[in-house]
Amino acid sequence: MPALTEIFGDDSALQFGGGTLGHPWGNAPGAVANRVALEACVEARNEGRDLAREGNDIIRAAGKWSPELAASCEVWKEIKFEFPAMDIL
Repeated sequence: MPALTEIFGDDSALQFGGGTLGHPWGNAPGAVANRVALEACVEARNEGRDLAREGNDIIRAAGKWSPELAASCEVWKEIKFEFPAMDIL
């Protein structure tokens, strides 16, 4: 989520499939976890924080106030984008 927020900003539509549907407590808690994570990332970005460097800490801190997000963090631990850029000709 931090990487997506940094790359696409506010003017984007993010699609969450498996992360929402695969939440251990069901679809609705998965949607809550996504919303809380996105709000935490946007707030952190607006505060001037470095999402690329602090993203994991930002999500973990938000999970302290959201049991849905905390459960997601336990299941998926950490997601990284380790692929080369795709916008090169």
